[in-house]
Amino acid sequence: MFQSFDSSAALNKDARAQWMALLARAPMPLLERTLEIHAQQRRTEWLRRPETGLYMVQGRVGGTGERFNLGEITVTRCTLRSKADDAQRGPVGVAYVLGRNHRQAELAALADALLQEPAHHHNLAHTLLTPVRQQLSALRSQHEAQTQSTKVDFFTVAREAGDADDEEGA
Repeated sequence: MFQSFDSSAALNKDARAQWMALLARAPMPLLERTLEIHAQQRRTEWLRRPETGLYMVQGRVGGTGERFNLGEITVTRCTLRSKADDAQRGPVGVAYVLGRNHRQAELAALADALLQEPAHHHNLAHTLLTPVRQQLSALRSQHEAQTQSTKVDFFTVAREAGDADDEEGA
């Protein structure tokens, strides 16, 4: 996925992909509240300023069939380098977020850069990533509960119809 080509810290690529996925879905108030101090203390050098574009989303029939173009989604992306001071080169932070919110992309990229630094990783993992996981889990549970309430068990309906035919034939 994304390589940290200039970071001295050896990171697990899967861990970075997971936290980038969380940051892309993190709610703005949580990002702003958690990163407010870091955004004021750190200088950022833009490698790619936030820009909005369209991505083609593809689907598959039944999840396994041929691919087809489903539609387009709006995505904002940016890349920055976070620096503690002028002499130090910090890690590169990258963010892709759905929608047109440039500020969300900036904060997610800053969080990605900070999470690559061992000095900030543990604190941000606790204060930012854990609450995002909890909030997304709660939203998933709520969505599943709403979906479950509208579920129709067609197997049961068919079975009951078959039982009625058996009783009439006897």
